[in-house]
Amino acid sequence: MTTTLSVGEDAGGLRVDVFLASMLPELTRSAAARLLENGGVTRKGRAVAKSHKVIAGESFDVEIPDSAPAENVAQDIPLDVVFEDGDVIVVNKPRGMVVHPAPGHADGTLVNALLHHCGDSLSGIGGVMRPGIVHRIDRDTSGLIIAAKNDYAHRKLAAQLSDHTLSRTYECVVRGKLPQDAGTISAPIGRHPTERKKMAVTDKNSRAAVTHYEVIARYPGFTHARCRLETGRTHQIRVHMASIGHPILGDEVYGGRDTRIKLTGQCLHARELRFTHPRTGEEIHVTAELPPYFADVLLKISR
Repeated sequence: MTTTLSVGEDAGGLRVDVFLASMLPELTRSAAARLLENGGVTRKGRAVAKSHKVIAGESFDVEIPDSAPAENVAQDIPLDVVFEDGDVIVVNKPRGMVVHPAPGHADGTLVNALLHHCGDSLSGIGGVMRPGIVHRIDRDTSGLIIAAKNDYAHRKLAAQLSDHTLSRTYECVVRGKLPQDAGTISAPIGRHPTERKKMAVTDKNSRAAVTHYEVIARYPGFTHARCRLETGRTHQIRVHMASIGHPILGDEVYGGRDTRIKLTGQCLHARELRFTHPRTGEEIHVTAELPPYFADVLLKISR
């Protein structure tokens, strides 16, 4: 898979391996260095040296190899299919399910289930390890996710993600009382400066990120909120809500442990998707009801 990265003003002067690792969450600095050594990073068609220091305004083509040489195995895992036709499938993913195989999660993923359900009808743009996957949601986030059944549909849907016409709306329970009934968080997100597995609001090596939120209901010590993504950065809603002092309930990565409500993973559900069908041009609107774990949380905090 080839990705094009442009250097922002704040990144100028960084070593190219550091820049690559800051822009691509799935890439460690050592992996970036290997890519450079193997000619996997080019600028204007020429391989980039590992010692190169990036300049604001220049761009690189990064060829990211498949994460494993072996193909995924189709597994008969039940799927909650919300919408499906010859081009697109929308699935209501349960919390706890990983989207695609990765170290520590070789199988039992959404991709394994899709391979069984769709057979050979999945796009190849995501590579052998991510067939059909247009966007991702975290393992412990439940809700709607789109997969493409062919490359044409994948490109069209990816373009909608890029220009923000594919609308994604989530519901969450956050800690504390949100000060406003509605608001917008516009704060750039990049890799955490010291903890590589985390993201953070930062002006350094970051990308613009915008989240719109509104209050659905207030409870003692908690707020039930709706969040709409304008951009789609890694962990965006989790990072943004934590940045304003209202981390998502159950999110120990960005909010620490809350002993009042026992919950494994964040209380975050991808509730609605709106997109233009890649072939027919029809507007598609799909929803996924709140899952039992979420409803149970609402019941507990209302007492």
